Amino acid sequence: MTMVRTICAALLFLLATHPASAQSEDASSYPSRTVRIVVPSAPGGPIDSVARIMADAFRGAWPVPVVVENKPGAGTSTGGVFVAQSAPDGYTLLVNPDSIAVNPSLYPNLAYDPLKSFEPVSLLMTATQILVVRPDLGVTDLKSFIDLAKSKNGGLNIASAGGGTISHLTGVLLEQRSGFKTTHVPFRGAAPALSAMLGGHVDGMWVMLAPAVPHLHSGKLKAVAVTAAQRDPELPAVPTAAESGVSDFQVENWQALFAPAGTPKPIVDKIAATVVEVLKKPEIAGRMRAMGFQPRGDRGEVVTGLIRDSIPKWADVVKRANIQAAQ
Repeated sequence: MTMVRTICAALLFLLATHPASAQSEDASSYPSRTVRIVVPSAPGGPIDSVARIMADAFRGAWPVPVVVENKPGAGTSTGGVFVAQSAPDGYTLLVNPDSIAVNPSLYPNLAYDPLKSFEPVSLLMTATQILVVRPDLGVTDLKSFIDLAKSKNGGLNIASAGGGTISHLTGVLLEQRSGFKTTHVPFRGAAPALSAMLGGHVDGMWVMLAPAVPHLHSGKLKAVAVTAAQRDPELPAVPTAAESGVSDFQVENWQALFAPAGTPKPIVDKIAATVVEVLKKPEIAGRMRAMGFQPRGDRGEVVTGLIRDSIPKWADVVKRANIQAAQ
């Protein structure tokens, strides 16, 4: 009995002291050791690129090492689970895209809650998506694209960065809003999908602006419409979907910085303030813009709002289209 009491007392002590250990460091001394930024995708993609820009920026702002770790898998869920289960002390952070609001619909047994498992730190960037097509497709604007798709009755082949990605769901959302069908051709990332477009193997795709711009200027691709509320300064002649007669159709790619739930607010606030500071630096903002990203720096409340609004929106799209997560 004495041994049982001793073990119980030890367990109670550990349970009582674990939360305190995560908050033992005063925000004024943060960071005092290596900060790890987890990327829930493979190296080389847009999430990884943004994370590495931020890691470089943090190294210039903090007197500690900042490392990037790639943990891809399950539509960015693997990395998200890892961070959600990490110590809430500010030393393990997550750069995650808008997929955080899609994954609950694709993965019914998702091991984290987008709104409860993390402390949103800051919105890092937003990016416009654009519909591009083969120049010989005979499409001049979004209306003529929709008319052609309706006449083909599923005969247009539309590439995406993968099943369940925002590039895929953006196309599905347009189909649901406008009443037509296409044939989805998923690839393992935006780069191979774009290569297929340039090779003339598919008819169109939704893609972020930066990788498409050089091919638009060279005439290898034709721009049809952007998903943002306003025209993009990089392509001022390309109309928005709303200008083309498709209302209630706006999609904006974004990426945000997260910490595990329970991370002390003073530490979250300090990280958020550093994000704002470094994104004001011309060299950091310039690297973001060169990739077609608009640097932001909005506080966590904005991220929470984006997730809360996006979850039901994408859940409806996924359910209506019966989209299954890629295995």
